[in-house]
Amino acid sequence: MKSVFQKSLSLTVLASSLLSLGASAAPANDPATLGQIRDSAMNSDWAYERLADLTDLVGPRLSGSVGAQAAVEQVAAAMRKLGAKVTLQPVKVPHWVRGEEKAEVVEYAGRPNGVTQKVVLTALGGSGATPAAGLTAPVIVVHSFEELKAKGAQVKGSIVLFDVAFDQEMADRGQAGPAYGAGSRIRTQGPRLAAEMGAAAALVRSVGGANYRIAHTGATGLVDGARIPAAAVTAEDAMLMSRLSARGPLKLHLTLTPQTLPDADSFNVIADWPGTDKADEVVIVSGHLDSWDLATGAHDDGTGVAGAMGVIETLKKLDLHPRRTIRVIAWMNEENGTRGGKAYFEANKDKLDKHFAAIESDEGGGRPFGFIASVTPQMVKYFAPLKTALDPIGAGVFQRHDQAAGADIGPLERAGVPSFQPLVDASFYFSYHHTPADTLDKVSPLELKRHVAVMTSLSWFLANMDENIGRVAKTD
Repeated sequence: MKSVFQKSLSLTVLASSLLSLGASAAPANDPATLGQIRDSAMNSDWAYERLADLTDLVGPRLSGSVGAQAAVEQVAAAMRKLGAKVTLQPVKVPHWVRGEEKAEVVEYAGRPNGVTQKVVLTALGGSGATPAAGLTAPVIVVHSFEELKAKGAQVKGSIVLFDVAFDQEMADRGQAGPAYGAGSRIRTQGPRLAAEMGAAAALVRSVGGANYRIAHTGATGLVDGARIPAAAVTAEDAMLMSRLSARGPLKLHLTLTPQTLPDADSFNVIADWPGTDKADEVVIVSGHLDSWDLATGAHDDGTGVAGAMGVIETLKKLDLHPRRTIRVIAWMNEENGTRGGKAYFEANKDKLDKHFAAIESDEGGGRPFGFIASVTPQMVKYFAPLKTALDPIGAGVFQRHDQAAGADIGPLERAGVPSFQPLVDASFYFSYHHTPADTLDKVSPLELKRHVAVMTSLSWFLANMDENIGRVAKTD
């Protein structure tokens, strides 16, 4: 990186001179200030240290858990220490807890006497429970919703296995999001459809790559009154059961004992870095604070939260104060309810005209190449200075989409607030996503620095734009 920084030396010197005159003296979106922000972020380990605090000291942070509350307190304390104005917004969240989870194939064609086959699985969020001693039922293998409907007569009283492979080839070629979208549709809708057809339980092939016999959890669309047991099985075990099914009938003994408890009290953590002459206008930069309970949520979404926190740390270090207020939000309950995003929208739906833009990072800590924006085509040209500032770290790509597709900022975007997200390499993200392997060691400190550089530069640029960015088209 030395050669990159040397190229921007003149900009850095100029920015330092301006900053020495006081924060208000520095032009807002001039190249020198943007370069100073980028270089400062690239030289800081602060965000990685906060990520280590979150993952190593708190650990898993499923909504309603002790870990989730500890994370709220930890992030709030770190933001207060920087001098941000911190608000804890109350949110009622689901409280689902995992119990015992095990399975084995106990009957199949050609089974040697006394032999059973262990199946590695993990309960899906919102799953119902089997009896304490488990249940034994035939397994029906399907590869699509159409096949499920075609086998309707066999479904009642059976365990339905949705054996649909994650398309890692798509992910490797820059289409990880669509690949995950196809798989998550099976995971969320499949168990609900199976329940409606009278299935005893539902299994879903894990949605993710890196098939090392690791199960990937996630939310389901199951509803009260029809919460059948539902679990994700490893790709290897899904394929095993498919092969055994081709030989003849098979039965599985399944034990899942999760509980759905009453909704719990929790919070969104909101930290404001106040603006100057447009302080009543807000630019949100955010990530979700909760994680699944199998690991420490380093990529999902510790990097998003740490990256957003790093925005304020970078600006404080440089004594930079934007025209508009930059609002860092650590959302609660993205994983199994998006209650945090919904609560914020409800509390601010009459003040959306004061929400200039919203940024959400929830695609992991891979290499950032730039950012995605849901702005009108006419606005693209105004982001040229930002692209130029991020080019030296290989993060100057700007993609305009009709929707930026953030989960927690989704209600804001659908109501017309222009939305943004970092454009990252997610080719490996779904190898760790929602698994026991999503731990700090998988996160590159260098890429997290780039992440903070992109998030801070984008936040600052938006908070100081002279142009009226306008509203995006509202969607249902």
